Amino acid sequence: MPAQSFILRSGLEVDPRVRSAMVSDSLDAIGIRNNVMTREITPLVSSMKIIGYASTIEFVEGEDFDSKDPYGPAIDYLDSMQPGDVAIVATGHSTQSAFWGELFSTAAKGRGAHGVVSDGPLRDTQEILPIGLSVFGVGTLPFDYKGRMKVCRVHTTVKCGGVEVNQGDLIVGDADGVVVVPVAKIDEVIAWANDRARRESTVLKELLEGKSVRSVWDTHRVL
Repeated sequence: MPAQSFILRSGLEVDPRVRSAMVSDSLDAIGIRNNVMTREITPLVSSMKIIGYASTIEFVEGEDFDSKDPYGPAIDYLDSMQPGDVAIVATGHSTQSAFWGELFSTAAKGRGAHGVVSDGPLRDTQEILPIGLSVFGVGTLPFDYKGRMKVCRVHTTVKCGGVEVNQGDLIVGDADGVVVVPVAKIDEVIAWANDRARRESTVLKELLEGKSVRSVWDTHRVL
């Protein structure tokens, strides 16, 4: 996540100390217990963090493509991205091709996107790093998707990393994993996460001072 606070569309500010684990705990607190993507999805480098709104695209297997405009649907998708978006690239965990690389990353960064999460492979990974876009995926593969996979739909409900993701859901990702917050629950979950971030700072301070874990737990109910 960015070092500065992230402001939600509702105007609620996300504490910059909020991490994916805090968001997952906050989802647990309201009864949503399975909105963390599969652990195979990891950032290109462990320091990468994401917070932003899902913009979805789904690929399926397919050898056919328009020879005059083979990347047309993906181009239109990239051009539709808005500041603060996170590209959610649903592939069904396909290993037929890579689904994201240097040029897509550059285009997304230029549109103001905050990152990308794919449940398929990436490519051009060393070239992506200087762009400054946080990119999460499942391994690497040099293959282009043209003639192997094709875009089947965009900006609709997809399943990525084992989690249903809707357009506009909040995505929070870091080295621990990627969490999906349903759009209707964003403010509630982030309010919980903000509170936990504040209390956890106090808990860490008291534990370092030598207070017992029991006394800290009984006082703050955070571990």
